[in-house]
Amino acid sequence: MRLTDLFVHPVKSTAPRPLPSAEVLRRGLADDRSWTLVDGRGVMVSARELPALVGVVTDTPVTDPATTAALRLRAPGQPTLSVDVPRGGRLTDFTMFSEHLQGLPAGAAANAWFRSLSGRDDLSLLWCDDPTRRRLANDRATPHDHTGYADAAPVSLVSRASLALLNEWIAQGAEQRQEEPEPMSVQRFRPNLVVDGDEPFAEDGWDAVQIGEVRFRVAGQISRCVITTVDPQALTRGKEPLRTLARHRRRGRGLVFAVELIPEGPGTVRVGDRVSPVTRPAAPDR
Repeated sequence: MRLTDLFVHPVKSTAPRPLPSAEVLRRGLADDRSWTLVDGRGVMVSARELPALVGVVTDTPVTDPATTAALRLRAPGQPTLSVDVPRGGRLTDFTMFSEHLQGLPAGAAANAWFRSLSGRDDLSLLWCDDPTRRRLANDRATPHDHTGYADAAPVSLVSRASLALLNEWIAQGAEQRQEEPEPMSVQRFRPNLVVDGDEPFAEDGWDAVQIGEVRFRVAGQISRCVITTVDPQALTRGKEPLRTLARHRRRGRGLVFAVELIPEGPGTVRVGDRVSPVTRPAAPDR
């Protein structure tokens, strides 16, 4: 099994940025989800509420060496904007799901850019100045584990074997409805790591995984949301893949696809690295 793709998302919910290699920190991949939008009520705003974010291309000097500032923003119909890391200033409090988090305001120019894009006058861009403030609420986390603005765990992983089976299920359902669906792209699921896989959904049984020089603990399966229904090109919403996941991958109240990971230490991962999973020990017979 090999690592086939690497992605980071410098601003939460924006377009995936491919990389040939990535530095892995305790907080996750460097430059991944270090910035986020919040609204006037102090609530995080993602592509769940604003699908246009999926079409925003955000770069850093890591994702594009031609980027001279900490962050570069691009989107159709919008001027390119360079944003520096905020220096000093007062932290802004906000909530992301049920968590109370903080970030430094990026400034008026960045706010105006996103407000013009969205047609909303209450959006502000924040930078995660200290990821160690956010400890992980996960049974597999240690007191040292932390992350920036990722949903629940620092890193996410998708198996291409699992995606291929999901696309088969979608096609089978579409035949019954006389539809002709396009296969789901891996970018729909906004992963950091993509592996070629062996058996579909083998990752459900992993306890840990070694990728190149970095070992990760598997923190759990990822419950998918409406962001996966946004077409990355057309920026329109459909019913897939949630409709098919509801039929085949319902676990309790969630529709699960892919797994979330916690790095056990720093290192570098590279496209082509060997992927060596450690399966979860079988429960003893009773």
